[in-house]
Amino acid sequence: MGLGVSRHSLPPQAQAISGEREESRTREGREGDEEGEMQRSRKRERVAAAPIQRSRKRERTISSCTSPRVSFLTPHSTFSWYDVDVWTEVAKYLDGKDLVQLALVDRWFNRLINEESIWKHACLRDLQVPPPEHVSFRWKQIYTSAFDGSHSYCFRQQEKHLDWMRIGSFFLDSPIVLLTETLALPKKLPQPGDDPKRSIQINGTSLVTNARTGIWIADLQLVRCPVCNLSTCEGTMQILDTRHVELFLEERYKSGRWEYEDLGYHRIERLSNAAVAGIFDLKHLSCASTAGLLDAKSWIGQPDDWQPKARLALHAVAVNTNLQPNDGLHVKFQTMKSSGADGEVVSIRISQQLI
Repeated sequence: MGLGVSRHSLPPQAQAISGEREESRTREGREGDEEGEMQRSRKRERVAAAPIQRSRKRERTISSCTSPRVSFLTPHSTFSWYDVDVWTEVAKYLDGKDLVQLALVDRWFNRLINEESIWKHACLRDLQVPPPEHVSFRWKQIYTSAFDGSHSYCFRQQEKHLDWMRIGSFFLDSPIVLLTETLALPKKLPQPGDDPKRSIQINGTSLVTNARTGIWIADLQLVRCPVCNLSTCEGTMQILDTRHVELFLEERYKSGRWEYEDLGYHRIERLSNAAVAGIFDLKHLSCASTAGLLDAKSWIGQPDDWQPKARLALHAVAVNTNLQPNDGLHVKFQTMKSSGADGEVVSIRISQQLI
């Protein structure tokens, strides 16, 4: 018989220990097999993934010369910096100074900003008036003449001028205009064909029947007394100075060929509490906005407030300056007509001078 010892020949205790060891080796073998299988599986995965990783690396290397940050600016992009509709819309929110600066960017923007529609929109927006039926000049020129800080005394009588205030703009829808030195209108208004001098002397009102329709600009001027040349004169004359928006573009006006003509005057030889002047489109005299302007107490200020006050309506303008004790006023009405067959009134002045 050989030297080998059978497990069945061992004592019961030894057989139990031997069995436990065998089971342990079996478990370790199984765990080792499982771990080895997992390692082999990971290796196969790494081997299978390696070519893909190398391929991706090559693709990134090849495409790295194109930056994704500027891809939307490539020629094949659907976006364009030079989109007329976009910039036309942007231009609606810019004032004249900004529009000029944008036009200096390049030729494309220069052509765009010179479009009539852009300057027309800017002009009507800033003047806050409706569009007229017709204009004789480009809207860019009209905008410039309205907002370049010029006024009628820049062209003539600069030595008489002291100060001025831009009131704003209004719109003459009809050629019939009521001029008045009071906001308490008489019950009987002047009629077309009435003698303007007589009407002015009787009730301080006059009717102009051939005014140029469209946009008008109103200024309040303070000038020296026209009957003296003293440099110490404090300026005892105020003028409601109104003009058609295209007047300063007319060559015949700039050359001095158009002059003011006197319609008439009214001399008030008693204490005057205020110097008042108003210009109204007669067609809209009963409109609600005009009625608010005629309600003098709502805007002229307290009696001891000496600052000039002005108020605009869509179809009218008025000024009021409360006065300190005085001997009265000399009120004068003037108009300027264009030359030609129509002879339209293109400027109106109502002046008040302390006596």
